Amino acid sequence: MLSQVYHSRFQPFNHLLHWVKSTAVSRSHRVQPPAIRHVRSWSNIPFITVPLSRTHGKSFAHRSELKHAKRIVVKLGSAVVTRGDECGLALGRLASIVEQVSVLQNQGREMILVTSGAVAFGKQRLRHEILLSQSVRQALHSGQNQLKEMAIPVLEARACAAAGQSGLMALYEAMFTQYSICAAQILVTNLDFHDEQKRRNLNGTLHELLRMNIVPIVNTNDAVVPPAEPNSDLQGVNVISVKDNDSLAARLAVEMKTDLLIVLSDVEGLFDSPPGSDDAKLIDIFYPGDQQSVTFGTKSRVGMGGMEAKVKAALWALQGGTSVVIANGTHPKVSGHVITDIVEGKKVGTFFSEVKPAGPTVEQQGEMARSGGRTLATLEPEQRAEIIHHLADLLTDQRDEILLANKKDLEEAEGRLAAPLLKRLSLSTSKLNSLAIGLRQIAASSQDSVGRVLRRTRIAKNLELEQVTVPIGVLLVIFESRPDCLPQVAALAIASGNGLLLKGGKEAAHSNRILHLLTQEALSIHGVKEAVQLVNTREEVEDLCRLDKLIDLIIPRGSSQLVRDIQKAAKGIPVMGHSEGICHLYVDSEASVDKVTRLVRDSKCEYPAACNALETLLIHRDLLRTPLFDQIIDMLRVEQVKIHAGPKFASYLTFSPSEVKSLRTEYGDLELCIEVVDSVQEAIDHIHKYGSSHTDVIVTENEKTAEFFLQHVDSACVFWNASTRFSDGYRFGLGAEVGISTSRIHARGPVGLEGLLTTKWLLRGQDHVVSDFSEHGSLKYLHENLPVPQRNTN
Repeated sequence: MLSQVYHSRFQPFNHLLHWVKSTAVSRSHRVQPPAIRHVRSWSNIPFITVPLSRTHGKSFAHRSELKHAKRIVVKLGSAVVTRGDECGLALGRLASIVEQVSVLQNQGREMILVTSGAVAFGKQRLRHEILLSQSVRQALHSGQNQLKEMAIPVLEARACAAAGQSGLMALYEAMFTQYSICAAQILVTNLDFHDEQKRRNLNGTLHELLRMNIVPIVNTNDAVVPPAEPNSDLQGVNVISVKDNDSLAARLAVEMKTDLLIVLSDVEGLFDSPPGSDDAKLIDIFYPGDQQSVTFGTKSRVGMGGMEAKVKAALWALQGGTSVVIANGTHPKVSGHVITDIVEGKKVGTFFSEVKPAGPTVEQQGEMARSGGRTLATLEPEQRAEIIHHLADLLTDQRDEILLANKKDLEEAEGRLAAPLLKRLSLSTSKLNSLAIGLRQIAASSQDSVGRVLRRTRIAKNLELEQVTVPIGVLLVIFESRPDCLPQVAALAIASGNGLLLKGGKEAAHSNRILHLLTQEALSIHGVKEAVQLVNTREEVEDLCRLDKLIDLIIPRGSSQLVRDIQKAAKGIPVMGHSEGICHLYVDSEASVDKVTRLVRDSKCEYPAACNALETLLIHRDLLRTPLFDQIIDMLRVEQVKIHAGPKFASYLTFSPSEVKSLRTEYGDLELCIEVVDSVQEAIDHIHKYGSSHTDVIVTENEKTAEFFLQHVDSACVFWNASTRFSDGYRFGLGAEVGISTSRIHARGPVGLEGLLTTKWLLRGQDHVVSDFSEHGSLKYLHENLPVPQRNTN
């Protein structure tokens, strides 16, 4: 038994190292450094440098600038490094953090780690030693194989730190080695910063390690450090006591003139009140002087500092010229990329900044849009219609100012945007007139939208139920190069009583600004100016898509890539839209010669950049080498449309056009894929396989074939002998649209006013309780359908 006991004495630490090596090897293939500019080496350790340079002295003003950070300190709190039982290390999290630090180091950045964990690691080792020693003594003296229950004494923190430091460092070394990165340990105390000679020595050591591409791993020497005492911290840039790893990280960041300090803890960041309380809200950006608006809770479950200590340390570092982000390093869904996300400028945790924005934050705009939207929904229908009519009048009355702003956008975009995008960006007198007409249509159709009764049911005597229409809430509409989209979407939001956040492309900044001002001017006539907000801050689209507590629906208007990116980035918020507009037109064997060329020309050439433009032309095999086929080809040649041949079409030709790379392509330009099919069923099968469920058309004189196509094609819009370009809210008589949806839930096709409404249930009773309807109760359910008030269609 003694041999078994002593053999197991070193098992825990050996097991950790074995786990690290096996885990890190499996992770190491995921590190993909950027394209190499040039490679240096030191002691045969290769590393990559990228051009990252910045004059230290002033912190970054915006998150988007964090990607320029060259020298970064990452502080790992005790709650991040240790397990939930406070005894031992959270190895999975630690390995993930090492991987992220390695990625950034291999990008040419200079990474410094300030880590906790020695006490927890030492506690694990000492507890194991005590258990082993007690078991040995009992085995020697009792002569029995059965061990008594053993009590673990309270372990002194300094002793735990002394026992854990070497093991913790060995663990880091084993992890970093898997990424060909060397690490070095530095233990410090408060005296090392107060003694000028020691301070210079520390500074020189750190600079030399960074020069050699070595990651310094710094920790307070908890084996000898005295207990923290009250002191006069934060009275100047040169005064801060190192009494925990928060203050150590801040002091180190300023001493080393680092660009960024990342403080990882077990909370998402800084809240305006203790996390977990009902009204607690995460603070996105924290400014010096905001401490009075924050109520601090208790400190972390482990470690010496709480959030108050972190904020003090962060403000001290900020004052010294270092940007700071406090974020969660323990959440399983984000801990694997939290550090790299912060450096990429994503909205993670709380960012400390000395520069306050001129206007409200996007969170404040979201609150204003919700409050304004709720007020807007309570207005009379005539009042909402009056606002929209006034906006329509402003579009024509202020035409010159709008076109002047648009001219500035066009001049700045010249040479930077492709021709189709420039066309979308351009406004004209005719476009503004069409917009005004569309807005007046919306105003007319809004009279009976919000609060319309859809269903009435008498549940029991004097107990009546109604289902009525209500606004969705707050809409976020993101659009590119389409300033005319702003008044359209604003009018639909006003008519449906929704709050609205608008995020336009920077290429249309001047046009969007004046159109938004006119929208707010129209809203002001009934005191709801704040219901429509234009986001002008430097928020990335991906960050906006995470505001699930402020936004109820996201509607992207732009390229298929924009829509896909938003659908991917949206966290917990539904997205209405389509990622692609791969529209088909099938020319049946019984198609009219006169109709085909007109429909193909209009569908493809009228506006090729639109999402409802034709992208694939399907032709019945019997039409090949006929005058009809020749007319189609001649027309496309005259219109300078580049033809891509599908596989079957190419097989019929001796000299074919360039063969299509993919049958699932949205060209958005004067390009078209032509493919051959043998029947209407094959056309339908092709559409289902390669289409995007947007808009698909059949051209035929055979009504039976047309109806078969209309009933069997599963797309948002299916037409017979009509151009794909009719798939549009204005052309459908909806006044305008917020977009075209290809989803199958809530709204499909061009989404106008009706698609921006949902419902709620209203129950009116007189002291009704469910127990009255039980088996022995006095009441019975009636469930009678009642007449619904007639909708005003004038």
